[in-house]
Amino acid sequence: MKTVVLIISLFLLFVPLQQNIASLNRADNMEEELGLAYNNAKKGIYHGLNGIKKMKTKIDEKLIENDKLLADVKVTKEINGVMIESEGFYNSTSVKVTVFRSLESLLKDKYISE
Repeated sequence: MKTVVLIISLFLLFVPLQQNIASLNRADNMEEELGLAYNNAKKGIYHGLNGIKKMKTKIDEKLIENDKLLADVKVTKEINGVMIESEGFYNSTSVKVTVFRSLESLLKDKYISE
């Protein structure tokens, strides 16, 4: 009888532990996907910054690498600067980053010339 109680106790202890480990793995996987989507959004921001010199009023481009959409980049002129929106993708995860850069900072960082 003691053996049966011990086996049932161990089983009841082991099942929630397995579920906790599985949920931690899912959280780690989601965290990794968010990080990769964020990195792709950052690539889009830098791509947008480097395209400012040839920009007229607006840039709307898609950043594609190895037949995969990395980022959707939109750059628009604003009063005294530019606004860059980049949506980075990884699998089914997307992260959107919006950055405003003033004309002074663009001149200072040499993204544009006077």
